[in-house]
Amino acid sequence: MTDVRADTAAALTAGIAVAQSETRVPSVAAGVVRDGELVWTGARGRFADAAGVGPGPDVQYRIGSITKTLTAVLVMQCRDEGLLALNDAVGKYLPGIAFGDRTVRHLLAHSGGMNAEPEGPWWERNPGVSFDELVAAMDESHAVGPADRRHHYSNLGYAVLAEIVARVRGESWLDQVQRRILDPLEMRRTSYFPFGAAAQGYSVHPFSGQLIEEPAYDSGAMAPAGQLWSTVEDLAKYANFWIDPVGEVLNRDTVDEMAAPAAADPREALTASYGLGLRLIAEDPYLLIGHTGSMPGFLAGLFVDRVRRIGAVTLGNATYGKVASLAPELISTLVRHEPVLAREWLPEPQLEQGNDLLGHWYWGNTPLTIAVSGGVLQLSGAMSCRFTPLGPDLFQGRDGYFAGERLRVVRAAGGVDHLNLATFVLTRTPYGE
Repeated sequence: MTDVRADTAAALTAGIAVAQSETRVPSVAAGVVRDGELVWTGARGRFADAAGVGPGPDVQYRIGSITKTLTAVLVMQCRDEGLLALNDAVGKYLPGIAFGDRTVRHLLAHSGGMNAEPEGPWWERNPGVSFDELVAAMDESHAVGPADRRHHYSNLGYAVLAEIVARVRGESWLDQVQRRILDPLEMRRTSYFPFGAAAQGYSVHPFSGQLIEEPAYDSGAMAPAGQLWSTVEDLAKYANFWIDPVGEVLNRDTVDEMAAPAAADPREALTASYGLGLRLIAEDPYLLIGHTGSMPGFLAGLFVDRVRRIGAVTLGNATYGKVASLAPELISTLVRHEPVLAREWLPEPQLEQGNDLLGHWYWGNTPLTIAVSGGVLQLSGAMSCRFTPLGPDLFQGRDGYFAGERLRVVRAAGGVDHLNLATFVLTRTPYGE
């Protein structure tokens, strides 16, 4: 599939070819989305399955921790419906559990200081256990630090989150994933176990270069951290959801909340952080959101730029290789060859209120301007904020320093005397003189 220029398609193909060759991945499948459409797919390699069938956009691969983003969506759905609060303690829903004082928010952002993996055999390479068995092995002495200290990735935390949503709804995690996410987004080739055309997971011997088949067990209670299988075509639909949220799944405000930084690893400084179930990568002045994934024999990546309305998904069947990090590179390649055009300017709609606020203002003697942008009032200059009407002569900040703050219009003798923006007084002339 291609809806990009020939030179763009060649560059994207070259990118996955280099990754497949240099890092020895048996097969790589990838796709690029733009403005709600899957505009390019590509594949490289010959060994998607044990019979040597090649990769393609409808071949299933295990997506590893991209599964966590679906678990996070279920949590946010429960929050939006009032079934739980993000600041609720885990112990409210799972009495007596270790780390019960950590909050739902802590687990979503991996900021609760929980250990990364459950005790016992390596869960990714062994048959899964029940949630009761998982809980019996949890011990707060395994904490890696206090809550809110830093981002510390915890697969275990997502098993706990899935149990919470199962209990508050009285419906299994998997049934909720199917009914509340996969069905509405028409992701028909995303599943708990593979079916139809599906890749075999491999590791590559470091010296002989021979393929070794990796196991793919049912992860049991740890499934919400990394069990699911999917395809390039299905993940493209999922990527487009993060760009244009479907209200039946999540509203845009909730996606905005999930895509805001909540925790970070100090080593990554300001280059990357973690939101509520999403990995965030700074690409100044843009932000990529999504997730990486790995399970024995599989690697995956899904990232989107919501502002430029583009994204990429990558899947591979190797335990090690350049696959997850390839998705952001494909985005960069797309933009380098086909820069995203600025949105076409159109005349602004008539404001319901606020026309008499347009023009120049001053905070003291600092000049400011209020104009219409995108159908809303936009304050610019030394202060920048958009405002939504709340009532007659009352507005609320939508972003920036004044997000959530009130702007009140103060009138005198039938006209506007001044504006009170969270105690900042704005006048039509310097100092109102």
